[in-house]
Amino acid sequence: QVQLVESGGGLVQAGGSLRLSCAASGGTFSQYAMGWFRQAPGKEREFVAWLSRYGGITYYSDSVKGRFAISRDNAKNTVYLQMTSLKPEDTAVYYCAANPDDYYVHSPTAYPYWGQGTQVTVSS
Repeated sequence: QVQLVESGGGLVQAGGSLRLSCAASGGTFSQYAMGWFRQAPGKEREFVAWLSRYGGITYYSDSVKGRFAISRDNAKNTVYLQMTSLKPEDTAVYYCAANPDDYYVHSPTAYPYWGQGTQVTVSS
């Protein structure tokens, strides 16, 4: 069973950048497809990005496409979310999640393993 810990969140001005990291332990990291999700106050958790087990396939939500990039380093058991051109509406708690099934799925209910989240706040 894999455990996930996110880091890298913080306060940034609109137009700025942040890189989130999610470190995995307790399992074989390369056996999991990885997703990033976010949840703003009063809203449901929403899909942000997905990455296949070996990093060859990615998917993004329309709201972040072209601004965010998901990547992974299986040797370091870490998945990243590079966020650029940040907007106030990107403000949320960001979560990474692991799925042993290596196909794209955007529903949070499909992911059995979650980190605790990291706060991203974008000021206008």
